[in-house]
Amino acid sequence: MYEMQNFIKIAKRENNNKRSYLVVNALQGKHIAIEPSKAFLMFDELALKIKERYQDEKLLLIGFAETATAIGAAVASYCDTWYMHTTRETLENVKYIYFSEQHSHATEQKLVQDDIDKIKDMIDRIVFVEDEVTTGKTILNIIDILNKRYPQIKQYAVASLLNGMNDEAISLYRQRKVDLNYIVKTNHESYTQIAEQYAGDGTYITLNQLKAVEKIQYKMVYINGCMDTRRMVDVKQYNEAIKKLFLDIKKEICFSRYKSVLVVGTEEFMYPGFVVAKKLEEMALTVCFHATTRSPITVSSESSYPLHTRYELESLYDKKRKTFIYDLCKYDCVLVITDAFAPKIEGLDTLLAALSVSGNKEIYVIQWQ
Repeated sequence: MYEMQNFIKIAKRENNNKRSYLVVNALQGKHIAIEPSKAFLMFDELALKIKERYQDEKLLLIGFAETATAIGAAVASYCDTWYMHTTRETLENVKYIYFSEQHSHATEQKLVQDDIDKIKDMIDRIVFVEDEVTTGKTILNIIDILNKRYPQIKQYAVASLLNGMNDEAISLYRQRKVDLNYIVKTNHESYTQIAEQYAGDGTYITLNQLKAVEKIQYKMVYINGCMDTRRMVDVKQYNEAIKKLFLDIKKEICFSRYKSVLVVGTEEFMYPGFVVAKKLEEMALTVCFHATTRSPITVSSESSYPLHTRYELESLYDKKRKTFIYDLCKYDCVLVITDAFAPKIEGLDTLLAALSVSGNKEIYVIQWQ
């Protein structure tokens, strides 16, 4: 049984009039670094609910970018299903299904239509995977879009670590016969008030400050065999590809030299890094997983606040886009694992600078291509 006070904290979104607060789940590995074993315990608990409830059905699991991409992949892997996630990136030569997230700072989301077309007559249910469902409006909107395009898909469900829906929203889902599966029920009534009470007086390290940091030495490692879950994948094949990724990384890096390791994922690309981190943890290393994010969150000095230092970065995917990482610490070794094709050098430099000013000197950049 998860006690909310042990892993859920309320933070303040920056310049977001749609929703002023953000629920920070310390166990999901996005905004706060976490030991992978602790994250996978929570992911697996959610996955077990899905596997037991829909054991006789053929499922397509869809994770929501960017925060739930790893959660969705973990649940799909446990349940042995097809998997894909929504994206805000642009892929070439595909048709999209577009929808929006009303509360997000980056509202446009899309799914690759071509991939759903391929299995539309082979699945019984689509399960949407989220870190938290608050109103449920986004998911119902996309169900309406999918219903028009794929009338043969009759059943839908939601799987989330947290559920903050009120009684009215839950009742609407019952009327629509869309199942809700979750681990912890949250109540958002006081969250705006909690967020607003914080001073926002944390440490903000700006893009210009990081660009002024002297360039540091790092090793670039290129590994082939990447599978992109912005496109639909068979999770057995996907996990075999990640297993090979890990074995290839081990050939390049002598981990016996290190006691502590940080693995960093980039934006939507989280699950492969999470799995690599878990395998390193199984080698008796002290390991944490962390990820960059598009979310601009206020940081504060108060001990009760979840985030204290913010590093402003350029994206490895689009140099015009700002991304962030929070509360970095010092480790013996850092692995940045990314699927950014020819990572934008400015973005990579700012991430390396953030790691450097946090005391990290042994850094490897793994490009899975």
